[in-house]
Amino acid sequence: MIVLRILLNGVIMAAEIAAVAAVAWFGYSYPFLFAAFTAGLGFLLGLRLETKRLSFELPFYFEGARTPWLLLVALVGSVEAVMKGVLAGLAALFTFAGTDSTRLAWVAIVFGITVYAGASALRGLSVSFRAQPWRWGYFRLAPPLGLAFSAGIAALAAFGMLGTTSVGEIGWKLVWELPQKPSVSQVSELFFQLKQAFDDFIVTLLSQVMSQEWARLVGIVVSVNVLTGFVASVYAAVIAAMVRTAEEGLP
Repeated sequence: MIVLRILLNGVIMAAEIAAVAAVAWFGYSYPFLFAAFTAGLGFLLGLRLETKRLSFELPFYFEGARTPWLLLVALVGSVEAVMKGVLAGLAALFTFAGTDSTRLAWVAIVFGITVYAGASALRGLSVSFRAQPWRWGYFRLAPPLGLAFSAGIAALAAFGMLGTTSVGEIGWKLVWELPQKPSVSQVSELFFQLKQAFDDFIVTLLSQVMSQEWARLVGIVVSVNVLTGFVASVYAAVIAAMVRTAEEGLP
């Protein structure tokens, strides 16, 4: 029985890694479908979880409101679910849409590692403290995973894995190379280059008042890449919940 349980745990771990790899491959191969799927998944999760959260939260803010108004809970929960779903979809689109396949492959690798780290953290919280992966993943995991993804992209840029483009080169492409009606992929590629240039500018500016190391850390925190945490947290929550369901069903 012990041997069987060890083997089944190994199968679950392999399935978890395969699920993370599949999500990263999906984003890399089909960025537009991935963005739409992410927006829909984020909305469905939010519609369920935001409503539950508000049913407990309203009495905290409004004294004597022991029974929250169902219409208000449904309305506010739906609006917040829509907003977070749209944000996750846009973040997914600008993360994976582009024209540089090499850059996108590195981005997919960093994204997959980030999702796996998030799913592992949720599993550890669930095992040790009985935390619920759905709720922790949706409400608490986006900021740390965003920072992790931003740090990964910054590390790739520092080691020369991601090409950097100067503001002058971006301006040249914007005026002379970008078509009159650019595609979403072309806009996303230009947006990524602008993000990298902005991050470099922030680090250079902060280096005048602090050390280079601290400037890079602050640059990671304020980078637009942090928004990808909303995407990673959604998939980390789904994968962690599936893993915990499978583990709790073991004999």
